[in-house]
Amino acid sequence: MNVRKYDGARNHSMKENGQVTLQPGFGDKLLGLSARIQRRHIQICAEHDLTPAQSQLLCTLKDGPRRMTELAAQLGMAKPALSQLIDRIEARGLVRRTTSEQDRRVVTLEATPEGQKIGRSVYEDVDARLPDVLAALSPEDQQRFADLVTAIPHINCPRI
Repeated sequence: MNVRKYDGARNHSMKENGQVTLQPGFGDKLLGLSARIQRRHIQICAEHDLTPAQSQLLCTLKDGPRRMTELAAQLGMAKPALSQLIDRIEARGLVRRTTSEQDRRVVTLEATPEGQKIGRSVYEDVDARLPDVLAALSPEDQQRFADLVTAIPHINCPRI
């Protein structure tokens, strides 16, 4: 595989006021990268017999139970869609719902031991294998990319 070092070519220009004007087509390149990442994620999920949504749910629950309202917000899902997702994965014995004794309206979701095992496994696989999409970049540019991605606010949702 050819490893490419970033040559300093810019896909943007800087205005006098400090604002950046991106060159046409940059958004399309971002969409292409997103599609490549999503395809890789779908492949990893399929190896664990999960959909991407199921994977995200289990990865979110791998460290402990969460309230349904918290999960809906974190996963960016409406409660009815989340309930359908949970119904499917609950039928597989990977999660269980519990209702608060103090307030029956509060529903908490937790991974079963098998769900925790699968959640941790898919999390580790994603963490280890998803960066492969950057393999064409030099190690220095991969690190630069990682630094830039972690600098983007609100990108760390859900914990995958």
